[in-house]
Amino acid sequence: MKFGLQMRQTQRLVMTPKLQQALKLLQVPTLELQQILKQEILQNPMLEEVEDIEDDEEEMGAEASTQEAEEAPVAEPTEAPSETEDSSATNDKEPDESWDDYFGDGFDLGYKRSEDQQEEFFERVPVARTSFIDSLLGQLRILTSDEIELRIGEYLVGSLNESGYLTCSLVEVANTFKVEEAVVARVLAFIQSMEPVGIGARSLQEALLIQLRQRGLSNSVTAEIIRDHFDALKQRKYTEIAKKLHISVEEVQEHANAIKDLDPKPGFELMTEEVRYITPDLIVERVGEEYVVFLNDKNVPRLRISTAYKRELDRAPVNGNKETRDFILGRLSSARWLIQTIEQRRKTMVKVMECIVDEQREFFERGPGSLRPLTLQQVASRIGMHESTVSRVTTNKYVQTPRGVFELKYFFSSSLDTEDGDEVSAKAAKSQILEIIGKEDARRPLSDQKIADILKQGGLIIARRTVAKYREQLRILPARLRKQY
Repeated sequence: MKFGLQMRQTQRLVMTPKLQQALKLLQVPTLELQQILKQEILQNPMLEEVEDIEDDEEEMGAEASTQEAEEAPVAEPTEAPSETEDSSATNDKEPDESWDDYFGDGFDLGYKRSEDQQEEFFERVPVARTSFIDSLLGQLRILTSDEIELRIGEYLVGSLNESGYLTCSLVEVANTFKVEEAVVARVLAFIQSMEPVGIGARSLQEALLIQLRQRGLSNSVTAEIIRDHFDALKQRKYTEIAKKLHISVEEVQEHANAIKDLDPKPGFELMTEEVRYITPDLIVERVGEEYVVFLNDKNVPRLRISTAYKRELDRAPVNGNKETRDFILGRLSSARWLIQTIEQRRKTMVKVMECIVDEQREFFERGPGSLRPLTLQQVASRIGMHESTVSRVTTNKYVQTPRGVFELKYFFSSSLDTEDGDEVSAKAAKSQILEIIGKEDARRPLSDQKIADILKQGGLIIARRTVAKYREQLRILPARLRKQY
């Protein structure tokens, strides 16, 4: 072994900052892209947002005509060209970039939209909401004014999980505040009497009993089933419960149905954050017999190069500040790259979605049952891109279609064989399983093997364990737990 130097020529991909930015912009959804572009406008003075294309063009036209009118009486026609030539000859090196490429219509490619329809938009004013903890503490102050009880109540409320259950023991709280356990139990009783009903329970069984107590059903058969036969109820052993209570199985079924109406997670709706609505990144509309794909980028800022900095660069003297010119040229290059990247992102997303529409046309015509198996590699090969690019395009993106709003990943799934030699999407198989179970007799639910046999009669080759796996993914109980009496 020895040390040595040698020259070698190799090819490799270097993740430059600009390439990393391009990949990031390709992956982010439209709402996040909107925020990124607004931030870029603040950081790069060479970028400016076009509020209204038509008004901007009219203003530029009026400015140009006014400038011509002012210069006409002063400069002679024969001398103006010579002065311009002399000025251009004495200027320092001009930038390599052509400014004409960035002004006019070239900047708004992909951003123009028809203004034929007058749309009226209303600002959505957020509604002030009282937090879940503040609501409970407010109710507690009505029930007691004792300072130590209020402090214990605040501790208990802060120990509730997202479902509204208490996560600490009474002994722990009693030791923390140096009080008797009975005091903590009294405060907990206050909390359990508040809204929403069932809050502060330590288990599902207690939460259900609290809700029945609030309805005045503490001594009912339903409460007795929950209190004394809860394990059998969870396993749906209705026959066993009927024998012990000396009632019919049908009556047990009625009580079980009543229990289903109770809330198993009393605090879930109030503890969770406000619902976040999905804004689709792409829109697919049917026009005649064809499906048209376009971006939902109406709220994305339209960018162009600042005209003010163009004039500043053109008017820079020969021996002007080189640092200023370098700064402007650097920002110009960055702005140019960003605009090109946004346009490339738009074309790539539309191209990928158009390929998905072509591959899944049966889905758009007939519904989820006609979804075909599709992989990222198939789409990448068809449009001539890398699989990772298609993956970035379809990540966290949503599309609005005539059949609803779907995540782009929804259209990709594995395949199952049929007797005819064709392939069926796994999502289509799940849709068929869901439909079969929806039509079954509740008194005689179908087993996984019976469902597999029905699918085989329809030409789909599927094993019983595969049916069981899909059923679990659909959150459907097995046959013995679906049985109704």
